[in-house]
Amino acid sequence: MTIAKNPLGTSGLDITRVGFGAWAISGADWKFGWGATDDAESVRAIRHAVDAGVNWIDTAAAYGDGHSEELVGRALKEIGEADRPYVFTKTGLVFDGGDPFRPARKVMRREVVRRQVEDSLRRLGVERIDLYQVHWPGDGLQLGWGGGPQAASEDALATPLEEYWATMDELKREGKVAAIGLSNHGREQLAAAEKVAHVDASQPPFSALDRSCAEDNAWAEGNGTGVIVYSPMASGLLTGAFTAERVAALPAGDWRRAAPDFNERLAANLGVAGALTSVADRHGISTPAAAVAWTLAWPGVTGAIVGARRAEQVDGWVSAAGVTLTDEDLDEVAAAITAGNVGSGPVRP
Repeated sequence: MTIAKNPLGTSGLDITRVGFGAWAISGADWKFGWGATDDAESVRAIRHAVDAGVNWIDTAAAYGDGHSEELVGRALKEIGEADRPYVFTKTGLVFDGGDPFRPARKVMRREVVRRQVEDSLRRLGVERIDLYQVHWPGDGLQLGWGGGPQAASEDALATPLEEYWATMDELKREGKVAAIGLSNHGREQLAAAEKVAHVDASQPPFSALDRSCAEDNAWAEGNGTGVIVYSPMASGLLTGAFTAERVAALPAGDWRRAAPDFNERLAANLGVAGALTSVADRHGISTPAAAVAWTLAWPGVTGAIVGARRAEQVDGWVSAAGVTLTDEDLDEVAAAITAGNVGSGPVRP
């Protein structure tokens, strides 16, 4: 299967419009796991995506405390160098006390980045990472921290953006990584980093339920920065398969059980999923494919990261790369967003 490609900014990497996201295969043995997974099936899902034409995989050191990277590395060995997809990974999350069930802190100190890039290279079994990204701003705070004054220990762990971006640029100049990017950074942070070294890629969350990065994507498009969006299906909410009963039945190791989008905001979110199902029916595709195609319809979006834990799940979304939504499609989804007062940001491109 041939999948259309887009240049990732000015990085020199041409990537397919959809990529394989390896968060969901990280297992249940950490704070943000998706429940138990089968490692052999996870590797098979990666190989199936590559066989279907996907030419990049996105993972992170934090996913499963390295387990996701290890599985990607296993898949790469089976795929072989000639057909190897690009590998994107991330740095900057450190679990308190080294315990993956405790809160992760956003730490971008030079020694942390240097240690983590070597660990990622080893787990992935590659000599160079194609895109290395800062997972979250390096403010030293716990991921998901709720506000209030920082404790002294958090102040001590904070690193100025200009400092950690210079470290990332060092890795690029040394050849350990081919390109560098920022995940979960807004346009003001992207602009500040650009003054230090070019930002090859930005990775924000983006879906019909979360459109807050639209202006950040516009900045990226105007500055030669590629944009790969994550959670285009809103962690499964926009697949058309969720109900209140299914949320209640999620295993204890699945972080979504307690997430507001899967609880008090569930009814409104499922209204948007219903509109995407209507769009999917018009195009003869699956609801997941329609949700992904919706993100690809926006200016500045280079590609979308889509997760899968089983090979057959890949078949449900890979067709999104070839779908062009109509004004009627976009209007219908926008109407559902407006009716449910869902998320923030523009409701259509």
